[in-house]
Amino acid sequence: MSTRERVAQRSAEMPARLRQLPAWLPAWARRKGAQQAAIVFGLFLAAWAFDAAFAVRHGFFDLRVYYGALNHWVDGNGALYDYLLPRTKYGFTYPPFAALTMLPMAYLGWHVAIGISMLLTVGAALAVIYWLVEPMARRNGWSPWFVLGVAAALVVAFEPMRETFLFGQVNAILLVLVAADVLFLVRYNRSVAGVGIGLATAIKLTPGIFIIYLIITGRIRAAVVASGTVMAATVFTGAVAPDESRVFWTDALWNTSRVGENSFVSNQSLNGVVHRWDPDQPSNLAWMALVLITLAVWAWRSRAAAKRGDEAMGLALTGIVGVLISPITWVHHLVWVLPAIILLVDRGTVKGLSKRRRNWLLGLAAFTYAVMCSRLVWAFNGGFDTFPGWVGSNAYVWLSLVLLVAVPLAPKPEPVGPPRPRAVDAGVDDLDRELADVTATVRVPSQDDRRLVQA
Repeated sequence: MSTRERVAQRSAEMPARLRQLPAWLPAWARRKGAQQAAIVFGLFLAAWAFDAAFAVRHGFFDLRVYYGALNHWVDGNGALYDYLLPRTKYGFTYPPFAALTMLPMAYLGWHVAIGISMLLTVGAALAVIYWLVEPMARRNGWSPWFVLGVAAALVVAFEPMRETFLFGQVNAILLVLVAADVLFLVRYNRSVAGVGIGLATAIKLTPGIFIIYLIITGRIRAAVVASGTVMAATVFTGAVAPDESRVFWTDALWNTSRVGENSFVSNQSLNGVVHRWDPDQPSNLAWMALVLITLAVWAWRSRAAAKRGDEAMGLALTGIVGVLISPITWVHHLVWVLPAIILLVDRGTVKGLSKRRRNWLLGLAAFTYAVMCSRLVWAFNGGFDTFPGWVGSNAYVWLSLVLLVAVPLAPKPEPVGPPRPRAVDAGVDDLDRELADVTATVRVPSQDDRRLVQA
């Protein structure tokens, strides 16, 4: 048998789906797993090429601040909060408990510190993505690992995650602590529910919004555990590093000049919107009004999500509101928006949706993702003195607000067991009525009747 004949015979024995592939492909390349791996690999290459062309290299700037401040402190050159990165005005801005968790970094080489930061960020991001996409994959009969690979490749080009990686930031680590708590410990009412939120809040104060989430959704025990964890970490740090604790809580926390300019285009919070509207005289009243309205919408939707048991929705909504109401939300902080985008895809793939509804949800997810990969806001850096410039400079804020109201709740759980057909119900009702009529017409024999029959 010739080679051509053997190829033709092998092709005839293959399923129709595989016969559509070129005949010269080897058998292993025709397997579904190999095809999925090729798709994921191609997406990763495309994402890396995109980043190579458009990403800004930050040289692990924030990690340099952490590393320099810790070495400055450990070497006895001065207090932790006195350190400023050379030729900048930036120093350590987190609570002293964060410094304790990062302390091993002071005893490592710089490149080792970079490697550990990269591994922790990648591991945390993969964990959160998997937790969010696995239910969607299982529901639709997809391979969870393939869906994870596709999502992870797309996240490589997602500007907030890309910036977190290139700055050497801690956002992904905080996100995984909170997500583990909300999606697992709180959902299943574990006795330690709240610990992850408490640790994240002790490291950086902004995740404290999740303690309020626990309170408004009635998880009081978890809120107490989270608050207790924050207090325990803070008291422990005060005992170990009393001077640094005193400086942070009485001075460094309130010194906003250490953080950056509120009107800087990277500040994609409601406060940034107000400051870019009028950089010279920003209205604190307007900012507070926007914050209160946003909190009201968040509380309403979060309570509805909790009643339905939709903890992923609670994570997404609270992550969004946290970045919106924070005085400073740099672009890399917007990793907290990622769960909402994933949930849009999840809700857009639910069976039984109308085509219009499905297209709307998936289209919004794609549009939000594309804009937040594009670095659009940087096109208006310093150019927000006109109305179009102001609108463009706040693009990520507008998208966050849309997500806050547009991501739908999970579908209501279906009743256990097969439903009883309406026709059967009607037949049962008719039978019940007939039995009632028969019972009413039948006279139960009396004692006299029974004596007469016996006689």
